[in-house]
Order: sequence, then C-alpha cells, then structure tokens
Amino acid sequence: MRRRIVAARRAMPEREREESASAIRDALAAEPLFTTGGTVAVYYSVGTEPGTRKLIAALWKRGTYVLLPVFLDSGELDWAAYEGPDSLEGARYGLLEPAGPRYGPDAVRRAAAVVCPALAVDGAGLRLGRGAGCYDRALSRVGPNALTLAVIYDTELVESVPAEPHDRPVDAVVTPGGGMRVLDRR
Repeated sequence: MRRRIVAARRAMPEREREESASAIRDALAAEPLFTTGGTVAVYYSVGTEPGTRKLIAALWKRGTYVLLPVFLDSGELDWAAYEGPDSLEGARYGLLEPAGPRYGPDAVRRAAAVVCPALAVDGAGLRLGRGAGCYDRALSRVGPNALTLAVIYDTELVESVPAEPHDRPVDAVVTPGGGMRVLDRR
C-alpha cells in the first residue's frame, strides 16, 4: 500500500500538488482552532507530501505560534518554533527543521491542533505513515482537547489501513477537494 501511494504521489503533476497545497491552506486557515492565535504543531512538507508550507506561512503571518517537528535519533519528535523560512535548516532524510531552541517531545501537549503527515487514513482515523512510528509516539503525548488531523490527497481516504496496537488515530483529515472532515472514530 505504501509503495502504491508513493508512486501515485510521484506521478502527480507539480501544478496539481501546488493547487492542493493552496486548498489545504485555505481549508485549515478558515477553521477556528487555526485562527485564534494559539499553538499549532504542523509537519513541514517535503517532496510529494501534501503541502503544508503555505499553511505554515499563513498561520505564522497571522500570529499563530507554530511548532515544527525535529526528528531525534531515538525516534521521538522534538519540537521547535517556526520563525519564518530563514529559521529552517536542512536535516537528514531531506527534511527542513527549525534551527532554534528545542522544547522537548512534550511541547506538543500545549498545541490546540496537531497536523500530521500520512500516506492514507481510514474512516476510523487510523493513519498509514512511513513506518517509523514517530507520529504515533507524538500523538500519544497530545493534550486531551487537541484536534489531531492528517493531511492527505483526496484518493488517500480509504476503507481501511493496516494497524498495530501502538497506532494512534487522528480526529480528522484534510484533503484538497474535501476540506477538513471530522472522522467518526467509533
């Protein structure tokens, strides 16, 4: 399933990816949790991932405190503030990470919303990631009232994904064509 989705993403025209990033920004920038100026944790998209860079820039410009992940050797995610595009530096796996102070893996606890990457998500909120478990560990630290959501392309909301006991579901998804949808996790 991972290989098929990654191949489909690679085949997507760049223009379609750019339009998708704008649609994702517009959908989430209109949501109340993203407009109140609180703290939001968001992954910084790379490659063919659904784009979050436009969303991050829009949130930051309006005064939202944006936390970005920093991958640790332990497989945990640390968090640091996004302070504009010049505050990022290259990291392993082709990622861009904030160069500023680190706040620790528990910093995600104070976020009102946590935006995760995913390759696919099912109706119960289970997400198929890249397989390292970094976001499952981060989601286990999120506060009880935080909204957790995954950003995927329209075709990646699927009937089911393979799951293991440690997998943590998300509350919602955002897709370019469908906007934000809260999932029925029963």
